[in-house]
Amino acid sequence: MTTSIDDLRFFHVVASSETLTAAARELQCSLPVVSKRLSALERRLDARLVHRGTRRLVLTSEGELFAARLEKILDQVRELEDLVTHRSGDLRGSIVVQATLGLGRAHVAPLLGEFGARHPELTVRLRTSALPLRPHRHEFDLAVHVGTPPDSSLRMRRLAKNRRVPCAAPSYVEQRGMPERIEDLAGHDCIVLRENEGDFALWRFGDARNPRQVRVRGRLSSNDGDVVTGWALQGHGVIMRSEWQIRSHLESGALVRVLPDVPTPPADIYALRSDDVHVPRRIGELIKYLAARLPDRIAGSAYGSPATSASRSMPIDFAGTAP
Repeated sequence: MTTSIDDLRFFHVVASSETLTAAARELQCSLPVVSKRLSALERRLDARLVHRGTRRLVLTSEGELFAARLEKILDQVRELEDLVTHRSGDLRGSIVVQATLGLGRAHVAPLLGEFGARHPELTVRLRTSALPLRPHRHEFDLAVHVGTPPDSSLRMRRLAKNRRVPCAAPSYVEQRGMPERIEDLAGHDCIVLRENEGDFALWRFGDARNPRQVRVRGRLSSNDGDVVTGWALQGHGVIMRSEWQIRSHLESGALVRVLPDVPTPPADIYALRSDDVHVPRRIGELIKYLAARLPDRIAGSAYGSPATSASRSMPIDFAGTAP
């Protein structure tokens, strides 16, 4: 018996999941059904695809090879579907989007809702996570990422400019004083955001020609950006946060810039996808939509409300990297 397209799509979900239980939720069936179907596929291929007995789903070498090759086959199927779809003008199929927690909730989710409403034949799924991107697990069709992508194999397009800036509540500055040099931050209460797998306590300043950094310390840390910002608003310390999130607090005076004359490296917002030759039309159209609306939305929002000029369109070509 040959392997069907449904089998390939089934294993694609399995290979993209943290556990078989998560795969069962994604497939909307029971865990025993998933386990039985996986075993049947392994018998048909005469190869073990998944290691049993581990808390997290781990693919065997055969499973990794099968997942990588089937991705190309499914892309060819999607390309054929796109060719048919293009003739009718409607967008069909599905898109899995991954985004960081804060940006995903505040801006990506509303924009995806608008995009989905415009294309009722399209299924859009958003996954928000504080975990780092793992492109080799084939977990997303498109990722919206803040800062330099962790994987150079990904193709990227800048959606909006952004940078991280240090700031604190006026009450904290009044009590502890305003840092005058980058090195002064080492003696302040700094609230760190533990995201991804980087060195979260190392704050970077300067530019490519004159990079500078300082290791900070503090009593409070979290992997949730909203929590970190909330602590800063309460006067508990200095934070290094993206402009898109704290702009409204700076404009209202609830937070003040720390070291305002010291530049910080850019942390632009990118659309990321795997390095495939073919970009499905539905994904290309979504990238255009995000690029047209995200910059004005984050520039004119009070953390989540779209700017009045959000209808401005901006053409985008996903053939190369962003400027």
